[in-house]
Amino acid sequence: MTERPLRNIWSRLQGKKPHMPHFLSEIRLLGMRGIDDLRVAFDYPVSVIAGGNSSGKSTVLLTAACAYKVPGARVKDFAPSRFFPDYRPKHGARQDRKHPITLEFYYRTPDGRNAMRWRFAKGWNRSFFGRKSARQPERLVYLRTLGDPSELRSARMSRLTTEPQDTPLNASQIDFAQQMLPFRYAEVVNLSWDENNMLFAEQESGAKYSELHMAAGERAILRLAQDIAQLKGSLVLIDEVEAGLHPRVQQLLMLHLQQLALRNDLQVIVTTHSPVVIDTVPTWGRIFLERDEDGKVEAVPPYREVVQDALYGRSIDKLNLLCEDENSEGVVRGVIDEILIRQRIGFDLVRIGCNTGTEEFPTQAAAFKKFGQINNFVFILDGDKQDSEVAEKIRQAGGNNVPVLFLPGRHAPEVWVWQQLQQNPQDTARELSVSPSDLANQITRLNAIFNTASDTPSEIAKSKLSALSEELNRNTPDICRIVARQETRNPKSQIQPLVQQIETTLLKWRDELE
Repeated sequence: MTERPLRNIWSRLQGKKPHMPHFLSEIRLLGMRGIDDLRVAFDYPVSVIAGGNSSGKSTVLLTAACAYKVPGARVKDFAPSRFFPDYRPKHGARQDRKHPITLEFYYRTPDGRNAMRWRFAKGWNRSFFGRKSARQPERLVYLRTLGDPSELRSARMSRLTTEPQDTPLNASQIDFAQQMLPFRYAEVVNLSWDENNMLFAEQESGAKYSELHMAAGERAILRLAQDIAQLKGSLVLIDEVEAGLHPRVQQLLMLHLQQLALRNDLQVIVTTHSPVVIDTVPTWGRIFLERDEDGKVEAVPPYREVVQDALYGRSIDKLNLLCEDENSEGVVRGVIDEILIRQRIGFDLVRIGCNTGTEEFPTQAAAFKKFGQINNFVFILDGDKQDSEVAEKIRQAGGNNVPVLFLPGRHAPEVWVWQQLQQNPQDTARELSVSPSDLANQITRLNAIFNTASDTPSEIAKSKLSALSEELNRNTPDICRIVARQETRNPKSQIQPLVQQIETTLLKWRDELE
């Protein structure tokens, strides 16, 4: 129910980004908590930072909290000295090792582009890359971390002997919460005394209770509503945004955060371990951090759906076939169409996805192995990779038993697909809803047009298929799938070695699953 509203808001919020008066575009960390040199760019107004434990998510979030001078805050409230203190006792040999740290910030402000640097040597100091007249930009910042002491404050509040002051939450704050919680509130107030505070709710049903009797999810949503529902132009930072929330509420919360960002010019950065939260923002809003075996942290390209699901535990009962690109995926889908029908295997047991190339395959194989998912993966490379080192690198990263298969031919798959179209246009024509003679004529005409082209055979074949797709009002992966399906039925086809390898791998995987 929320997928359509999410997708609708993505383009609207991305279009709003250039018009936001403030935007933190990038931060860079050097020497911080074992991070040698890490750049994190924020391309979407609501960014989700994901990654394993100790990958640096919270460190990046706390670094972002040091980007601005916050109106009304004390000097050190949003400074690195607060978020990254050192243990240096007057006595004893155990203390944090001194080392230089640099935090860099790049942002757009109402006065134009700006940059600032925090450095730590003997102490923390700010500089502006040599610009003497520059100042730290001002902006409201809201930060919620897992260390928020609200429960402890609430427990102390329950023992007060003097009547506390109460401040009702307004309509917009309550409405923000009610859109995610299964309650209708008559009133929610904030009871306060000195620095302590506690929420007290009254439902329309007549139920009345303090924060001490709220479930963790209700408490988290109400406090968030109280804190951010009326913020404007602010930077909102939330650590482990899914904590205490049902997956459905996680999805609703992220939808409403994006709607709030659109309405009130907010920039929101959250960290998460939840695949549900990751899916609520577009790929350009997802930031994945990884720490390798040597301890180096880096921001990796956003995962495609199949890879992301595997690393976040959502593909344990599926065999995942990972290809190089969409046309390669089309060929593999054509093969799978026939195998699953022939072997009477459900289509829901197999997932096929593509990456943007083979460069990330070894890294992904290592991650799948680390998280116990490698047995659920098959890597399928284009035919032109048969003489490359990619297959060996994948096996080195994931284990020698990792299936690494190749598409037919010695070029990109488009070359093989075009060759089959030329040889057997009559079989493919029926599925393309065109007469065999018309398809043959279109192929002949496109061959003549590209006859003098000086590109590589792979590029020429891609161009021909693209042109044919437009004329037939189809997309190229669909044509690749149809051709591969036809060839899978042909026992003499060049694709048969791949068909047999996929079929054997699938049956073995199914038997082990059972």
